[in-house]
Amino acid sequence: MTDSIHLLIEKYGLIAAFVGCLAEGESAAIIAGFFAHQQVFVPWQAFLAVFAGAFGGDTLFFLSGRRFANHAFVGRMREKPGFDRAYRLVQEHPVFYVLINRYIYGFRLVGGVAAGLSGIRLPLFMTLNAISSAIWTALFCGVGYVFGIGAEQIIGHALLKHERLLIGLAAGLAVALAAGLAARYLSRRRRAA
Repeated sequence: MTDSIHLLIEKYGLIAAFVGCLAEGESAAIIAGFFAHQQVFVPWQAFLAVFAGAFGGDTLFFLSGRRFANHAFVGRMREKPGFDRAYRLVQEHPVFYVLINRYIYGFRLVGGVAAGLSGIRLPLFMTLNAISSAIWTALFCGVGYVFGIGAEQIIGHALLKHERLLIGLAAGLAVALAAGLAARYLSRRRRAA
């Protein structure tokens, strides 16, 4: 079974990293970095897949806000708890906002739509989004890569490749679970306030 998992990860892992990074994506980026360290992915390919997902996702949300302002999807984004704050911030500090939007958990989806509804020009958004995506990719893939080094030192070199994969999957699931719990907690606090 672990050989099958290993083959699936080798074959479709970069696609999964790309798709995982279209929305929030931190856990997908960390797992991609971990697998790059474990030599399951070529490091530059992992970086490129994560960068393309992050950049592409924010661009899609920006274009959704820009081109489909009256569509039901954009309407649902406007109703989300952080949208008004995101829209106000992008109006007041557009350059700074586009650079930091992806680092504020839960803002990335509504933030891209808010930026699209604002007056930011597409070339400026694309440039700032590329810079922010590259830094974000290096940061989160780097965390996964460093975690791979640390796991190897803590657990030892005796682990077989498929065991490393299972550790990476477990770490990714733990990060995703922690992020989900944190988002739920913050959402409840906002609604209570």
